[in-house]
Amino acid sequence: MKYLVFSIKIICLVLILYTLYFILYTPISAFEMNSADYQIQMGNLNIGGASGMQSPTSGNLLSDTLGQNAAMEFSAGGYILKAGFQYIHTIVPFSFSISDTRIDFGDMLPNDPQTLTTDLTVSFGGGGQYQVTAAELERLTTIDGLNHIDDTCCDAGCGPAQCTELVAGVWNNSSTPGFGYKMSGEDIPATFISCGATCYRPFPDLSTSEAPAVIMSSPDVTVDLASKPKDISHQSTLTFKLNIDTNQSSGSYQTVINFVATPSY
Repeated sequence: MKYLVFSIKIICLVLILYTLYFILYTPISAFEMNSADYQIQMGNLNIGGASGMQSPTSGNLLSDTLGQNAAMEFSAGGYILKAGFQYIHTIVPFSFSISDTRIDFGDMLPNDPQTLTTDLTVSFGGGGQYQVTAAELERLTTIDGLNHIDDTCCDAGCGPAQCTELVAGVWNNSSTPGFGYKMSGEDIPATFISCGATCYRPFPDLSTSEAPAVIMSSPDVTVDLASKPKDISHQSTLTFKLNIDTNQSSGSYQTVINFVATPSY
């Protein structure tokens, strides 16, 4: 029996979120500069700041501030204050891209698992960290909503030992049905590294109020000036996997995967 097209539509949503950290001290003092024509509250007082020395060989430019008051990181009581112009100055603007935004498995046959991939690329140079999360709007479902394909439980089966939205599990048996994914490359969750290349996990289901899962994250900038100065991005590969059993109703199935990329500074 031949089964009709199983397709997954992917949309990408990039959310730029700037997280500001404050620390409260008592008393608090700040410089206030004013004249008859202007008033600047909580100003930055220093003796100089500019784009300064430039390397004659690489062309790299060093920016600097001189004499800025309290230009450092402070923390207390669960709050963090990163004070100073250098904490927000970045040489790598934030960006996020997906190589393929439509994944189409075509015709599927029972017990014949298929995989397809898409590449995720992140550029990040802030003083905080970034993360990329993913979630499905619902399970793979027919257009009329009458039939669906369950998310994978991996080879352990649906029970206490199954893979979860946060923990990857081995999925190597051609008779194990379901839909899931794995990650490889840079900045991926540790569960995929420790579990191995045959390990997958299901996408969180937003229709059941499950929280999106982190699929890439790092507190480091994505440029290594020493080893690869021309490469300012990190890349990972997301591999989708789909398998059906002999009881699966034929039809055209689809879902939407939401990706949200968030930097903090």
